[in-house]
Amino acid sequence: MAHKGKILVVDDDRLVLATLTHGLAAAGYEIIDADNGDDAILLARAHKPDLALLDIRMEGKSGFDVAAYLREYCQMPFMFLSAFSDDETVAQVKELGAVAYLVKPLDIRQIVPAVEAAFAQLHKRHADAANTSPAPAGDVLAQTIAMAVGVLMHRYSLPRAAAFERLQRLAATESRPLQVQAERLLDAVELLSKPGEA
Repeated sequence: MAHKGKILVVDDDRLVLATLTHGLAAAGYEIIDADNGDDAILLARAHKPDLALLDIRMEGKSGFDVAAYLREYCQMPFMFLSAFSDDETVAQVKELGAVAYLVKPLDIRQIVPAVEAAFAQLHKRHADAANTSPAPAGDVLAQTIAMAVGVLMHRYSLPRAAAFERLQRLAATESRPLQVQAERLLDAVELLSKPGEA
């Protein structure tokens, strides 16, 4: 049977981790699991899953730390699982741009539809992105533009579509191809993030 997709599941509660892993594998997904944030990041880089399911409160790196890394460096979508639903947690979930937020205790029958909905959303987004570019420009080009859009979303608190429009406007104003504008933006961010080398 073909896998529906590859998911990284991260939870420091071994019982929850085993339940999620078993339930999602039974639903047809390929699962990679970790019980801490550091391992999660290493596994994400090595296996490049399509989606990450992250517990928020863990020893060491939290789910938020892992999510921020996945978003910045892997452009990987993620959803959160948490026993907490206070305003501060919800605000941070939104800010990081999670595709879903599930509050524990969870039943695997709730999680599978949420994961399937997330995959449907991702497939739609990929299809939309393919339709807006004039030609299949290859993963690297799409990734550069996606990263630049992510930077704008983060910096100006914009939704993805508005950030993409802003990038298009910048490119048009400076008469540059979108890809070149995206690269320039990422170069600028890289310079800003190295204060010691200015």
